[in-house]
Amino acid sequence: MVCRQTVAIRIAISTTLFLSCLACPNWAQSPALISGPVLPLFRELRSVDLDPNNVSKIREAAIDREDVHLWLNDGTIAFTRSVAGRITGAYFNGDGEVLIRPPDRRERASLGLFTGLGVLEEHFSSAYLRFNDETAEELRPYLRPTEDEAAFVARYNGTARDLAAMDAMRLAISFTSTHPQTEAGGADPAPDRLFHARVGTERLGTFDVYFDTRAPEQIIVGQTSIVHNDTYYDLWMSFAMRSARTETLSSSRFHGPTGPAWTRDFLQVSKYTIHCAIDRGLNLSATAELAGPISQGGTRILLFELSRYLQVKSVELDGTALEFIQNESIEGSQLSRRGNDLVAVVFPRPLVAGSQLALKFTYAGSVLSDAGNGLFYVGARGTWYPNRGIAMADYDITFRFPQAYTLVATGRQISLEQAGAESMGHWISDGPIPIAGFNLGRYVKTTAMAAGVEIDSYATHDVEKEAPQPLPAIPLPSSQASVTAEGVRATPPREVVPSPVQHGLSLAAGAAETITSLERMFGPYPFSSLALTERPGSDSQGWPGMIFLSTYVYLSAAQRQAEHVPLPDNLLYGEVMMQHEIAHQWFGDRVSWASYHEQWLLEAIANYSALLLLERRQPADAQILMQAYRRSLAAKSKDGLPNVQAGPVTLGIRLSSSKFPTGYEVITYGRGTWLMHMLREMFRDASRSREEPEGNDTVFLAALRTLYERYQGKELTNADFEQALEAALPKPLWFENHRSLDWFFDGWVNGTAFPHFEIQDIRIATQAGKPIASATLRQLAAPDDLVTNIPVYGVAGDKKIYLGRIFAEGPETRFTLPVPAAVKRLIVDPYQTVLTAP
Repeated sequence: MVCRQTVAIRIAISTTLFLSCLACPNWAQSPALISGPVLPLFRELRSVDLDPNNVSKIREAAIDREDVHLWLNDGTIAFTRSVAGRITGAYFNGDGEVLIRPPDRRERASLGLFTGLGVLEEHFSSAYLRFNDETAEELRPYLRPTEDEAAFVARYNGTARDLAAMDAMRLAISFTSTHPQTEAGGADPAPDRLFHARVGTERLGTFDVYFDTRAPEQIIVGQTSIVHNDTYYDLWMSFAMRSARTETLSSSRFHGPTGPAWTRDFLQVSKYTIHCAIDRGLNLSATAELAGPISQGGTRILLFELSRYLQVKSVELDGTALEFIQNESIEGSQLSRRGNDLVAVVFPRPLVAGSQLALKFTYAGSVLSDAGNGLFYVGARGTWYPNRGIAMADYDITFRFPQAYTLVATGRQISLEQAGAESMGHWISDGPIPIAGFNLGRYVKTTAMAAGVEIDSYATHDVEKEAPQPLPAIPLPSSQASVTAEGVRATPPREVVPSPVQHGLSLAAGAAETITSLERMFGPYPFSSLALTERPGSDSQGWPGMIFLSTYVYLSAAQRQAEHVPLPDNLLYGEVMMQHEIAHQWFGDRVSWASYHEQWLLEAIANYSALLLLERRQPADAQILMQAYRRSLAAKSKDGLPNVQAGPVTLGIRLSSSKFPTGYEVITYGRGTWLMHMLREMFRDASRSREEPEGNDTVFLAALRTLYERYQGKELTNADFEQALEAALPKPLWFENHRSLDWFFDGWVNGTAFPHFEIQDIRIATQAGKPIASATLRQLAAPDDLVTNIPVYGVAGDKKIYLGRIFAEGPETRFTLPVPAAVKRLIVDPYQTVLTAP
């Protein structure tokens, strides 16, 4: 659903917490702060100093947190001053070591990309520690007196104080939480233990090690990197702790009613009621009422996403004002550069499991920008209202806006009335949807119908005033783009300003045709209407019943060519992007993804669905795009590394890093689309028969349709996808006589394989009166354990005859196949159905 856009990673924040740990000397002896204001506590945690009375020599101390091992071999350590009677941190200088072993190949490869190592085993000379557990008590037996307390604190206190802000909110939640309670039958929450070490090393620089039992992936290792004036947070590793990896996960973890696993704990927002006003200056003011059940009690603080450009005026619980914390640590102009998009709401008492919560936010600010020529841009598309991430909920939204403009929103429009110089519109979602949005502009509307669904297209007369030429939608090595410091190609002077309205008139009809085709594939269109709305720039996004379409989609092929858009991108904007976003109405908006590891799956299904439609009309153009994706994987980053090495598709948003700034786009859309193509072609070949020698897509498309029907209103996992395909797996695709696709998901989905193949030692002999071919299939530039299902053809004159598919296992595989008498040689995959290096 989120297309060509990297989603911010929030690594150290968890909202499902309880108090279990260290005070001074024993955390568990101090009660939670179950009443009173929290802001003073948060400010103290955010700027806590080192304690000059608590500085010691330390030797041969060990800190073990499941897979995380730290040793403070020899040095000096100063603990922070106590906050509410509890020690929460320390600064160490001396000789230390850290050891973390990644649990699987995917995480080892990710670590290796950034460090060159498969195991993180590094000496460090400094470490800032933050914790809510018994760390201080654990270290006491290893402490010895020192004589340089004041000098040590004077030297390192400034650094420690600056770093204190990183974990302040997380600690505040721990300080104010009690033992969590769940509704009857709910799973017992994990203990609340946080340990964070920011260590300084000679070889790898400064990096973070997190152990947080209340995070969805409890162990995280990463580093802030600045490359070409852009700041990245490179996640070296992120995985579940050892004890969690051995647990059997219940199906409810991913298939509950409201959103990904880490948004479910505590509050499940089931309904949003939003009243929003937009004035002539594009300022937004709103009230948002959130209602839903408390599934886990014990916390006093809940976190909500809201754009930093929107200022909260009040938060109420049943008419009573609540304390809230927003951008507390950001001052002045820094807010626009690095303010966070989180609001912490503080409750007067810990929440009680099973109760119903009704919150009312009042807020205002500017989240719209005027791109010129009547086209506006909603910068905070997903954070213009307080929410807890992408999660299924009902929406009831009212907008008041200047009558001169047209407003388009998700949901079914109930009414639109005029009151003086203003318009008042009312939208209600068609059942639970994962997110809600809107767009505003001076649009020309065009309407079409498809199977009772109204499709409205909204376009402006002219493109935005400062429309940059888009960066390649498919990054290719042959691109002649001139990239500026801001990462956007400068626009050559225009002789004629293109008009989106001219081509936009046909988009509604094209969308209607697409819906009709996709309904045959997946079933009825899931919403009551569809609005296509122009937005500035080169990105598009498909939201429930509404699609933000790039200006370049609204231009004709000739207009894009005049704008110097390369051929593959011209095809993408003209033949795929809108269709891709419409496919998201099924996969992305009605079926969502369970975690960032599955984000590729919804994008790949949507993108490949669009390519299937293109293939039916213009097969040669579909091949151009497939080959463009392949070349983009082979293209090299600024560091000279092939893009394919950014990581497997299951790393999701982690793929965009300082090593590969465009990694998410290249891998998710490029490799993801190829993985779908490989699966489709395997199923297609397995369906070949005398009656249908070319095979068909019946079984593959039926599996996708079953998947959609089964997971409507739920979140899809990679395991769900694999199981759905295995359930429909034809016998010719069984591996080692098992109905399993583990080999494909292990080697191709969770790997970065980009091999090429050769066939050698071909021999054709007659056995029992029938010609039999034997040969060796070589799998090159691939992991030794890679398994690939690859088609083999025989050549008879100028004809290529399909013979069958072979499982290539490792570097060499010897095989035999019956062949027609006319076949004199063999070739592998002549129609490029397997992802191989160009």
